Parts: sequence; C-alpha cells; structure tokens
Amino acid sequence: MRRGITATALVAALALAATACGSDDESGSKGSGELSGTVTWWDTSSVGSEDKVFKKLAEGFEKQHPKVDVKYVNVPFGEAQNKFKNAAQAGDGAPDVIRSEVAWTPDFANLGYLAPLDGTAALKNQDDFLKQAVASTKYDGKTYAVPQVIDSMGVFYNKKMFKEAGVDAPADLADLKTVAKKIKDKTGKTGLYLRGDDPYYFLSFLYGEGGDMVDAASKTVTVDKPEGVKAFKAVKELVDDGTAKTDASDGWENMMQSFKNGDVAMMINGPWAVADTLTGKEFTDKDNLGVAPVPAGSAAQGAPQGGHNLAVYAGSKNLDASYAFVEYMTSVDSQATAAGELNLLPTRTSAYAKKEAVDSEIVGFFKPVVETAVERPWIPEGGSLFEPLRVEYTKVLTGQTTPEKAAKATGDSYRKLLKDWK
Repeated sequence: MRRGITATALVAALALAATACGSDDESGSKGSGELSGTVTWWDTSSVGSEDKVFKKLAEGFEKQHPKVDVKYVNVPFGEAQNKFKNAAQAGDGAPDVIRSEVAWTPDFANLGYLAPLDGTAALKNQDDFLKQAVASTKYDGKTYAVPQVIDSMGVFYNKKMFKEAGVDAPADLADLKTVAKKIKDKTGKTGLYLRGDDPYYFLSFLYGEGGDMVDAASKTVTVDKPEGVKAFKAVKELVDDGTAKTDASDGWENMMQSFKNGDVAMMINGPWAVADTLTGKEFTDKDNLGVAPVPAGSAAQGAPQGGHNLAVYAGSKNLDASYAFVEYMTSVDSQATAAGELNLLPTRTSAYAKKEAVDSEIVGFFKPVVETAVERPWIPEGGSLFEPLRVEYTKVLTGQTTPEKAAKATGDSYRKLLKDWK
C-alpha cells in the first residue's frame, strides 16, 4: 500500500506554508506561552446523542483556552477512515485531531499520518489508563493516540417481554434458542435481531467457538479453521430456525428500530447504543432495558474489545493546541461526563470512581465485560480484515453460500491482504 508523502514531509510542507502565508494566530503561535489558533476535530460519534455531549465538552476546552477555536466536524463513522486517509495523503483537508476507531490507529500510524505523542502534553498520567485500552494506541514502539472510550458487546433485552414469556437471559446458544421459542409462543415476537451487514457483530460467535480472524503473533490466518466454520454454522442456524431475524443492508437502523419498537426481544450491541435505545417507545421507562453477557458458544464466552482513540494528524499546523485538546478530551472529568450522560466506558481507572460512572448501571455492567474482552489484532491491516468477512457473513445469513465456502473465501482474502502469512 502506498504510504503517500511521509509525516516528516507533511509537517515540513505545512510549516512552510504557514510561515509563508499564515498569521501567528492561525499557526497556533505560543510566543506568549498561551495556546491560540484553530483546532479542527473530526468526531465520528453518533449523531443525535453522542455528538451533542462531545461538542459540549469541546466548548469547555475553548473556555479554558479563549484564544483557541475548536472547529467541530461530525464525520459519519462509515466514511471517516477513508476520508482521513485521502486528506492526509493529499496533504490537504485533514483535521488536526481525529476520533479514530481502535483498529484505524495502527493503520494511520503505519502510513505516517499520525504524530507520535510520547513526551507531549497529550499524554498525562499514563499509568491511569486501562492496559487493554492502551494496547491499540501503540505501533512500532511509539504511542500514536490516546484512548478515549473502550467498549465491548452484550445482549440487550426487553425486560417486560422476558417477564411475559417467563424467561431469563440466555447463557449460551442452546439457551438462546429455547428463550426465543418461548418468546415467540407467548408474545408472537421474534427473539433476536442479528445484524447481518456488519461482521463486528459476528465476532462474539467466532470467539464463542474458539476461533479468531488471525493469530498476529504467529502470522497465521485462522478464520478458515474448523472453529470459523462452526461459527458460520451457528449464526446460520439462528436465522434458519427462526431464533433471529437479519438483514443484508441498513442493519443498524433495522436493528435499532425493531428493538426500540418491541418487534424483537433482544439484540447484540454495545454501550454506544444505549442513548439511542432509550429513545424508543419500549424504553420510556429506562428500567425496562436489560443487559447480559453475549451467549457462550460451544468453546467459550467472549466479546470483542472495541473503542475509540483520539489521534493528532502529523501535518497539523497547531500541534501544541491539538495535544492539549486531546489531553482535555481524555481527562478524568471528560470521561466521567461521557459515562454519566452517554453510559460510555472510561479508559482511565480513576474515572470509574467518579459519581457519574458509579451511578451508571450500564458502565457497571460493561466494565467486567471489557476486562475480559478479546483483543483484536493491532496490526495496520486490522481494519481491512472486516470487509472480506462482511461479504461472506452476509452471504451465509442470507443463504447465498455455505459456512464452509464462506470460511475458505474469507481466509483466501486474508492471505492476499497479509503478505507472507500462513
């Protein structure tokens, strides 16, 4: 993959441009020791819920630093990765700070698009961060981002519907099928909405059968091993026997509306979905929302580790203010606010002692889930592993291919992507 122009060249070119035509204020001059200039931030959080809170937090940074203007831009999550890459490679239009999905960070760093943060103001009280949250911020021995949010997945369920059917949260896939049948018999509703257009929602089943996408330590592709085939079979059976309904497109909207309107009793989701879920008619009483661990497969119970980091563009004209902004947005107080208003999980240990986090039942549930979540491979190609998996996962759920063929096709795609891997 082309690296584009290097980070050093980007910094030099943009610094030269700032000297030639930019004012001291535009380049964030700190001649007086005071931060100034503009910091453009691309936020990839959910519109209508998360974005409001993060924008308000960013305004708090401006109050602390009156001469800094934070230009807030909400970029759709599905577009942000490629949009940032294109802008960074062109050396034009990239933000100073980006909210990076954890898998994007090593990819951006490998391409030379991120500024190393070791020894900068962005990293403060590093020992306070959860070790599993820090893992995705490292690449080639350097730190390229600061963890803002960590997450995993669980089963969201409708407590009233469960009570009517006389069932409890399923512990494993066999329980899931039994629970879904009772719900159908008692309420006429489908048990589970299984999102079919996003392979991230498949990972819990893959881990549950003892599988994984790859083994980064040995540089081995593992998705097409027998465990991967079993995982594809497991999700197909859930759809074929009526335990779950699924989709091939618009999965997020279909899933959320079905659950919020009471058309299904369960969905697999993460803490990022709580704020949206509570806007549904079924959850005007928020106590009706239940959360349980994802059902175990035949080998284990496991959910993927996810989250978001804040990273600084290597070509930023205002590095000092950008570093300070990242530190502010990942501080204990900022993370406590996100926990209290959005039920998002902090990445700092001390933030969990804050009242906002302590009072959040969702944070309380997901913290031990996160602590045992399965880490994804923190390799530059990590984010690219999902597209081949998405294609085959959707085809399996919609009956267009078999589990065996899907596993093989995914493995073949991975070996083309990962040169010299077994």
